[in-house]
Amino acid sequence: MNSPGVSKFWLLLALTTGAYALFLLAMLAATATYSSPHDLLKALQSREIQHSIQLSLLTCSITAALSLLIAVPAGFLLARSHFPGKLWLEAVLDIPIVLPPMVIGLCLLILFQTAAGRLIERAIPLTYTISGVVLAQLVIGAAYAIRTMRGTFDHISERPENVAMTLGASRARAVWLVTLPSARRGIFAAASVAWARSLGEFGPILVFAGATRMKTEVLPTTVWLELSVGNLEAAVAVSLLMVAFAMLVLVAVRKAGERV
Repeated sequence: MNSPGVSKFWLLLALTTGAYALFLLAMLAATATYSSPHDLLKALQSREIQHSIQLSLLTCSITAALSLLIAVPAGFLLARSHFPGKLWLEAVLDIPIVLPPMVIGLCLLILFQTAAGRLIERAIPLTYTISGVVLAQLVIGAAYAIRTMRGTFDHISERPENVAMTLGASRARAVWLVTLPSARRGIFAAASVAWARSLGEFGPILVFAGATRMKTEVLPTTVWLELSVGNLEAAVAVSLLMVAFAMLVLVAVRKAGERV
């Protein structure tokens, strides 16, 4: 039986958590009831918003896939190796998480104004293009994916991998056949986190790729564009759609057994 002190402790935790959860639900409920369902559906049927929905789904999916190509090797390196300067490398990889997103966009814009950046743009145009949208999303999405993969590999035992190596497998083959299958839930979580972060990115996209209608407009920039012209119904409709997408991703990650 719990002592009175312990009961009060858990009650305090529950009240704090519950108050914050209720505040979040109140925000969403107020937004959802701001306009009628008919007005929200009508707003979502506009050609510009449908284009931004399609572009968001496309760019977020590409970003999630590219994030894994970075996050899986980087996460494995950080989790399984020790080398001079590792602390500094971890700090560098976390920069996109702690910097204001608008600063990330500004840094990207300046980078591609340099001689090296212009050389890259001759092969792949990035500034104010759809490819630029993906790059702006990737810079931040990959940072979160790396954190997720590092945590995943930290919790996977090295023993099966070492056993495979004693049986003649190379390190790469052991990782491919033993470690990565064990990390499949973490890989799914990392891709989901990168996808969800990409869906909500606004600052770096606005600065680096712009918000040109029917070209580089994605859902976050749609909300900004609609608010700038006073079309609150459309802004609310797109916001609620983004909330729905985010909730689906979060539920999918937790169903897969990984905590983000």
